[in-house]
Amino acid sequence: MSNNKEKQALLDASALLARRKFLRAAGTVAVATVAVPALAESLADVPARRVGDSISGLSQRSKYVHLERITEATPGKLRVDPALAINSKTPLDKLVGAITPSDMHYERSHSGSPDLDPAQHRLLIHGMAKKELVFTMEELRAMPSVSRIHFMECSGNGWENWKKADPGMTVQDTHGLVSMHEWTGVHLSYLMEQVNADPASTWMLAEGGDAAGVARSIPLTDEIIEEALVVYAQNGEPLRPAHGFPIRLLIPGMEGNLSIKWLRRLKFGDRPFMTRWETARYTQLLPNGKARQFQLYQEVNSVITSPSGTMRIGAGYNRITGLAWSGRGKIAKVEISTDGGASWREARLNAPILHKAQVRFDADWHWDGRPTRILSRSTDDKGHVQPDRQSLLAVMGENALFHYNAQQTWAIDAEGRVTNALS
Repeated sequence: MSNNKEKQALLDASALLARRKFLRAAGTVAVATVAVPALAESLADVPARRVGDSISGLSQRSKYVHLERITEATPGKLRVDPALAINSKTPLDKLVGAITPSDMHYERSHSGSPDLDPAQHRLLIHGMAKKELVFTMEELRAMPSVSRIHFMECSGNGWENWKKADPGMTVQDTHGLVSMHEWTGVHLSYLMEQVNADPASTWMLAEGGDAAGVARSIPLTDEIIEEALVVYAQNGEPLRPAHGFPIRLLIPGMEGNLSIKWLRRLKFGDRPFMTRWETARYTQLLPNGKARQFQLYQEVNSVITSPSGTMRIGAGYNRITGLAWSGRGKIAKVEISTDGGASWREARLNAPILHKAQVRFDADWHWDGRPTRILSRSTDDKGHVQPDRQSLLAVMGENALFHYNAQQTWAIDAEGRVTNALS
């Protein structure tokens, strides 16, 4: 045996032994079923050292990494004139872990994204309170701050699958209106103390500084008062204009339109303010012809991000991975099915598993090359289980538009092509 072959044999044996030890430590018993990726053919394949670029003022992504949000005006997805696009979607199929880069946060706006001068911006807090105060950004940043990791989701996430499944859609198309970040700001409860809010106030109006004047009525439940923040930073940097710079409201676990961007006003009252955003918009048309208002929670949800729409896989070992989240609490369990829902097995959850936060899950799968369908379902720590499509439609009907959280099905044909499908 040549010297190179001896070295390669030692590398192969060492890698396999290390993986077996890792799997045993993780409690995996079926070691033999896990395929070890092929190693490089020889030590000569290890790349040589290279001189790098000079230090710059802004760190850029590698030229080999391509992340892009899609909009209704993206080539190949063209639905509207570029000037009329109001959505951009997070590339869930290209991200790892659970945190979304700030520039990949989905975007939903009604009149563009104003870039407001923080030195001139003010937050008015008034209504049922002993004081009416106006705060500057400097004053807000001087207050006690907290940082929390939470997902944010547009209530329209998944709406494309209400009535039909476009087989050409990716997971970015179907589920890209959800992102997760570390948010930093001031507790709503602290601001309520500053104005001495009336305990009899049961609702709050939050109004943005954009031209559309988006404003929502928010119930002042104990949960919201405890968790809501007025934030000025995400992922360790100031908010970006598209996400509400210089301040926005954050209502964890509830539909994203409640987390008002470019926040300019909070008003306390004892009843909903019934803005047009909760009468003409953000209501659900039910099968009986009535409309449901204030359906605020983003319910338990999950989606397999790989393999997913437009991808192609090969027979043999494949790693299934995806994301799960719930506006009601922590994810307790994610199950996957590789036979169209006939049977289920539990996936691994990747730490950390946080309250009202996305969690990454994964599972090993050996595909036999026959056509099948794969899907996931999640359960949160309050016992809420992600519904199948038929169960959701039985309650909401097919005329609804928001809060679609049915189990997502991906169909795989004999050639390994993955397409969007309805279960």
